[in-house]
Amino acid sequence: MPDPLAPPARTSLHRNVKLLGLTSLFNDIASEMIYPLLPKFLLTVLDGSLFLLGTIEGLAETVASLLKLWSGAWSDRAGRRKGFVVAGYTLAAIARPLIGLALVPWHLFLARIADRVGKGVRTAPRDALIADSSAPEIRGRAFGFHRAMDHLGAAVGPLLASAFLLVWPGELRPLFYLTILPGIAVVAVLVCGLREQPSERPGPEPVRLTLKPFAWNFRLYLLALVIFTLGNSSDAFLLVRAGELGIATAWLPIVWCVFHVVKSTGNLLAGRAADRFGCRPMIFLGWTIYAAIYLLFALASQAWHVWLLFPAYGLFYALTEPAEKALVAQLAGPERKGLAFGWFNFAIGIAALPSSLIFGFLYQHWGALVAFGWGAGLAFLAAVLLAGVRGQAARQ
Repeated sequence: MPDPLAPPARTSLHRNVKLLGLTSLFNDIASEMIYPLLPKFLLTVLDGSLFLLGTIEGLAETVASLLKLWSGAWSDRAGRRKGFVVAGYTLAAIARPLIGLALVPWHLFLARIADRVGKGVRTAPRDALIADSSAPEIRGRAFGFHRAMDHLGAAVGPLLASAFLLVWPGELRPLFYLTILPGIAVVAVLVCGLREQPSERPGPEPVRLTLKPFAWNFRLYLLALVIFTLGNSSDAFLLVRAGELGIATAWLPIVWCVFHVVKSTGNLLAGRAADRFGCRPMIFLGWTIYAAIYLLFALASQAWHVWLLFPAYGLFYALTEPAEKALVAQLAGPERKGLAFGWFNFAIGIAALPSSLIFGFLYQHWGALVAFGWGAGLAFLAAVLLAGVRGQAARQ
């Protein structure tokens, strides 16, 4: 029974959650102004290949995943999150415009690594700060709001990019330079508005990047995430597929915008649904939809198919993103949220390199059906493992 002397649960979103949502809005405006164009930039301007695209994206995400584990654990030990968040977003704001200076593929690789280092430093402490700032009853809603703002920025960014390219066709480098402007807004919001939220510290012992504090259900959940991510390659390959099906370069940002509008709207609704119906059913449904959509991407044959498949693919993200993070907070103890989110992001990121390498190799040598079929098969396997995750919400 609930404690009658306990304070009432907080039902409104905390100031930090709103500010971190605004930060993600500006950050993704900058990021998604260029991301849908990076495959085209690498393949046509820098004379790269599909396999090289997979290598760059995979290595960049792997570096980020290692840092997410470290930064999450250190933010637990320090009992402070803001410094990690500010440093990570600042580095990304500096790195993105540098892509415009790339002359050969390894220049792009270095810029992407720097951008992902920034993401690695900030992500786990930021997610832990959102969890620290939210009552357990509304964590799905809090993460849904954050992801919705993130995807709203990801919808606005491609629109700005498309408008720029319609006025100045082919001028990719100046477009990349302009991403410094929303990057400055990100840093300003964080420095001036974000407040440190008190969190329980695990004690003075050295930081240990271990799974020992966590029960079997959390570890099984991580295993399911790894299996799923091995088949979930970089979305850059979906943009390549869109180009193969006849979508013009200037329209790729619009496709990307529609995709993120669906993700943003869906996150707001699905976050609340995760609080009401539970996290695992939402993730299970999302992973099943993902498998079906990947098979349809392989079988698509017309440009108009892309305009249907990308919004449907956005539904997968909407269902899973708030629920995946809320489940981490549910399965982790109150003193180890940073470490738990570090392991969550590490499990996803460490599988990103082989995922993108394998997908790029399969795509280049055997075509879309084999590559996308591989992703669909692993998604079904991950859903089976997820069904074995049990356990009630941890006491917070």
